[in-house]
Amino acid sequence: MLANLININKFYNGKQILKNVSLTIDEKDRIGLIGVNGCGKTTLLRILTGKELPDRSTEKDGIVSFASKASVGYLEQMAGLDRDSTVIDEMKSVFKKLDATLERMKQLEQQMKNDSDVSEEVSEEYSRLAAYYETNDGYTTDVKIKTVLNGMGFTEKEYDRTIHGFSGGEKTRLAIAKLLLEEPNLLILDEPTNHLDFKTILWLEDYLKDYKGALLIVSHDRYFLDRIVTSVCEIERGTLTRYKGNYTAFTRLKKESVNRQQKEYEAQQKEIAKMEDFIARNKVRASTANSAKSREKALERMEIIEKPVSVSNNANIHFEYTVTPPFDILSVKDIDITVGSGTGKKTLAEHISFEVKRGEKLGIIGDNGIGKSTLLKIIQGMLPHSGKIRWASNVRISYFEQESANLDPFNTVIDELHRHYPILTDLDIRSLLGSVGITGENVFKETGVISGGERAKVCFALMMLEKGNVLILDEPTNHLDLDAKEAIEQALDEFDGTVIFVSHDRYLLNKIAGRLLEIRTDGTEIYEGGFDYYLEVNRKRRMEEQAVIDAQKAQKAAEIAAEKSVKAYKSKEQRTLEAKRRNRIRELENAIEDIQQQLDVLQEEITREEVYSDFELMNSKCSLIDELKQKSDEMFDEIVELSD
Repeated sequence: MLANLININKFYNGKQILKNVSLTIDEKDRIGLIGVNGCGKTTLLRILTGKELPDRSTEKDGIVSFASKASVGYLEQMAGLDRDSTVIDEMKSVFKKLDATLERMKQLEQQMKNDSDVSEEVSEEYSRLAAYYETNDGYTTDVKIKTVLNGMGFTEKEYDRTIHGFSGGEKTRLAIAKLLLEEPNLLILDEPTNHLDFKTILWLEDYLKDYKGALLIVSHDRYFLDRIVTSVCEIERGTLTRYKGNYTAFTRLKKESVNRQQKEYEAQQKEIAKMEDFIARNKVRASTANSAKSREKALERMEIIEKPVSVSNNANIHFEYTVTPPFDILSVKDIDITVGSGTGKKTLAEHISFEVKRGEKLGIIGDNGIGKSTLLKIIQGMLPHSGKIRWASNVRISYFEQESANLDPFNTVIDELHRHYPILTDLDIRSLLGSVGITGENVFKETGVISGGERAKVCFALMMLEKGNVLILDEPTNHLDLDAKEAIEQALDEFDGTVIFVSHDRYLLNKIAGRLLEIRTDGTEIYEGGFDYYLEVNRKRRMEEQAVIDAQKAQKAAEIAAEKSVKAYKSKEQRTLEAKRRNRIRELENAIEDIQQQLDVLQEEITREEVYSDFELMNSKCSLIDELKQKSDEMFDEIVELSD
């Protein structure tokens, strides 16, 4: 056990956010922590890390305990770094203790070198520090730093950049890199995949799979959770429930749990109704009053089963269309994606061509900044372009823009829908908004002040009214909690029209896209499958490329060996000399092996207390080690000379 939470409660403004939450974290746990926005996930992490205190009503409540060996690393959503530090200095700060150890070892080495009568305390301190430095991989810190920084997308050119000039996304990546180097045995990550591109996320997933400590991860990235976690903890209505397995397993187990709880709830409600009816009919009768009172007490003691929360209570999104278009929906030929104008004009990608058929669901992927959102606007004729774009007749496009720019920020939610569809009644609009999860007073809030997730739901409501037979969506799951993501995912899955969408949500890409279009600077590539298929194709491609490289190396080595062989055996005299050379090399190799065995014995001897505590004996053995190493080096040099 690394950490243990017992009966954690937390209130904000009189509202209970966490109710008797208990959680045990063991050494190899991989836990995903999920729940709707505002359910208390980040609050629980802050309590676990001591940044907030739980509310306690008794001494047995609000207990947070850690094992003595526990070390905790916490990546917050707004992680703090030293703004005035450079990238490399910030990473090296992780190893300050090791650096101080090395500095002290150098001082002791100098002291032992200059002082012929070294004290036992100095020898012991040096041995202790050397063992600590080696045990903690002090000799490989530079390799670790380069490996992690490269994995998180930082090149060596950026090592000397000062952190205060970094974007929010760059700071998040750097904070993750620093935490990975610290290697705490309990690593807590709050939305770690925000601001990361596919390549960096895939590297992080592979790194975390082999992480030695425990992981506690808050994430809306369902694909990430599927690949990393082995249990899922959901906070719902303030309580925490733990499920075995990854996110996909959780969705199945949760559905089974909700169905089971629904049946138990309905059965109990029937029982309560029968008991209340019996009490009402028999309480005033003298002959049955005691039975009525008995049931009344039983009713008071009954532990009431709460009605389970159903996804249908959160959002029920459904797209449909009335006009069926032809089979060939869209043809795009030789499009360039450009931004800016005049001298500031920049081409992001060239020679983009693809086709879309009726009923297809095409996912568009590519590096950040490659112009995916721009492409969606180009194919709709919203931006000038080169090349050819041809839409079929009877196409009705419904467009979801990433930042909901089509909404008037000063209009209330209900007025915004009236602006687009003035013939609808308030009742019609409120009913529609309720189906996407916007209810109560939220319908009278301005669209500019509601959350990003709520703005997205308003846009989905408008799309439901538009009845487009082609849906074009730009990052539709951004800002949505897990329930809302699953609702839009189900809606797109059930929609039998055409869908063209840009997304970084790999779970959505995997489930919805029948084909993927990857945009690169030199054009496009089509993958006939979802994200798993895309990964598999590129994995095989890398293996084939590596196999070609290995084959080329092997062929070159064989050619060099053959050339040497031809040159080496030109005459009988040369063959005689070659035999002597080989014999001498064998003799030297055997001698080096003997020396190495002697060195191994001596290295083991100088770690013994009776040796390192006797300065003269230690000195003689160190001198012998140096002498043997010198002989070995000379023999190596001779082997190199003979080989040449």
